[in-house]
Amino acid sequence: MRKFTYFLKTILLFMFFSINSAQAEDQIYTGYFNNKAAAGYDVVAYFSEQKPVKGDSDFSYEYQGADWYFSNQENLDKFKQNPEYFAPQYGGYCAWAMAGNKTAPGNPPFWTIYNDKLYLNYDQDVVDTWRDNKDEFIEQADVHWASLEKD
Repeated sequence: MRKFTYFLKTILLFMFFSINSAQAEDQIYTGYFNNKAAAGYDVVAYFSEQKPVKGDSDFSYEYQGADWYFSNQENLDKFKQNPEYFAPQYGGYCAWAMAGNKTAPGNPPFWTIYNDKLYLNYDQDVVDTWRDNKDEFIEQADVHWASLEKD
């Protein structure tokens, strides 16, 4: 049963990534039913607490057409001073998918900080794959992100 589940998940991921080739996308990934960047997680907390922390609508800020949530006023203030530093790379899309010229949601529980930059990935299997060769994936993703037409 476990092999079947893994096989089914692999097929679904392949189909998802195949359909969502990187063409025109929003500058910041917010999902379909809201305007929350990083699914409402506090992106500053990844740097200060080294873990994902849910943000609070009481501490929100609009940046690049998306609503960013923070867990406290201090993190909101830090973000306002330097949003490009704290915002996830590739607008919060999955870093590994972007390396393959695809887009997929970046999910806040699956993250890496590397060279002072935050990267989100789709799930644990993807983040494990991405971490094994992140320098090459980042190089490829940077090229694809720069060529992506963003709304």
